[in-house]
Amino acid sequence: MKLLKNVGILVALAAFSCLPTLAQETELKVIDEVVAQVNEGVITLSRVKRESKDLVEAKVQSGAKREDAQKEVDEKRGQLIADLINEELLVQKSKEIGVDKEIEAAINQRLVDIMKQQNFKTVEELEGAMRQQNIDPMEMRDVWRKQLTTERVISNEVDRKIYWGLNGKELKEYFEKNKSKFTKPETVSLSEIYLSVVNNDSDAKREKAKDVVRQLRAGADFAKMVTEHSERPDAAKTKGKTETLAVTELSPKFAGPLKDVKAGGVTDPIELDGGGLLILRV
Repeated sequence: MKLLKNVGILVALAAFSCLPTLAQETELKVIDEVVAQVNEGVITLSRVKRESKDLVEAKVQSGAKREDAQKEVDEKRGQLIADLINEELLVQKSKEIGVDKEIEAAINQRLVDIMKQQNFKTVEELEGAMRQQNIDPMEMRDVWRKQLTTERVISNEVDRKIYWGLNGKELKEYFEKNKSKFTKPETVSLSEIYLSVVNNDSDAKREKAKDVVRQLRAGADFAKMVTEHSERPDAAKTKGKTETLAVTELSPKFAGPLKDVKAGGVTDPIELDGGGLLILRV
């Protein structure tokens, strides 16, 4: 049971951490050395060595040869130090914006959750079991602290500032400068009934068109009227529907009759230049 419980601890911890291993070998303590000064904080040589060792172990566990892993990490030592500086800046920023206590509370809650999942009575008992597995609870906390600090600082300083940090004046100024991003051209979706006109039946077709309009305005079903009266070859298939157009693209011949027509309404018959009559429905 004890073995199963210990395995459970490892699985539970892995769920909260992206690091492949947390076991650390005992090292001789040496006089530490400051590698970089970050405002009031520092990056120490021991921290760089510890992080380098973790990276090497991660690469070895992923299948790399130890000598190759060590060489790659050594070659990127400058980048590692830069990353540590960024981490330190994030920690300092978390204190500045007041989320450091929130982060510590979240870390403590994670340990309590694992304690309950693994049926330990206290966090101290859980931490004792972690040490038996060569997992340093303080280092575990440090891993979580880095993760949460990055998440919370970015959330507060980037996302919140973008979405919630602008005041009314700033929003108005931004909108005025970027109107094209927020406005779309007015469009209109049209359907039609088309009647062809030849010289010898033009008067009769005009009267028919007027009668169709009267029926539509009295409540006749438009799709049915299209099928019965439109002379487009595909009228039965399209039910008279045409493409959606930008209002600014409409020619004056159509824009005028459509000006005061509300959705669901129809125009009076429009005479086409090439012959024919068109009834448009909005």
